[in-house]
Amino acid sequence: MISQQFIKNLPFDSQNYQLVEYPDFFTINPDKKVKVKDLGQKFATISSFFYDYLREYHIPCAYIKKHEKNSLMFVKFQQLTFVVKILNSADKRTAKLFSIKEGANLSLPIFEYHVGNSKNSMVSESHLISFDLCSNDDLKIINRICSKVNAVLKSFFERRNEIIGELTCSFGKFESKIYLIDDFTPLSLKLFPNEEMNTNNWVNPYNLSTSSMMRKYTDHLYNITSS
Repeated sequence: MISQQFIKNLPFDSQNYQLVEYPDFFTINPDKKVKVKDLGQKFATISSFFYDYLREYHIPCAYIKKHEKNSLMFVKFQQLTFVVKILNSADKRTAKLFSIKEGANLSLPIFEYHVGNSKNSMVSESHLISFDLCSNDDLKIINRICSKVNAVLKSFFERRNEIIGELTCSFGKFESKIYLIDDFTPLSLKLFPNEEMNTNNWVNPYNLSTSSMMRKYTDHLYNITSS
């Protein structure tokens, strides 16, 4: 989910648009920020690439264009207060719950809905509708968009010998329409090498706790989008 502190309004003549700026740090917890040189620029470049790519498949994106080296321009959406986490591989919680190997491929993707950042943030579709976080019709649209985004990106990464284990999508509304709004960065994309690849230099995307780990994983994504 996009933090409000990174959303900037544009001058009055561009009142239907807003900027999202990506800083040169990431947050491990509310009290700890880790700086990484040129992180914002690379986050913006990676996200811009995937937004342009998804729009070729007619996926509704609030993204307009890359504005500066570390910022993107979007329509002035109203952000929905939940995210959709798409699992193509079993994460630690799922593996433990269903007694399967962590990282095992799933026959069908799992959609999880999360409100907030706590460990107990997962809710059901009924929660979203009952507490007016989303209408039933909008949720159907969101689920369809998620399915399409997942299919498109799975195919993209498979052609590059990568497995997309997890993807997080956020949404907003503009003029009563639903749009994909969140970034495509190490914070939302969890990639794993396929079995044929050399994994000596692989970085676990669930353990980006240092600047060197984040830099290495970010550079990996950056190189994929630049090749």
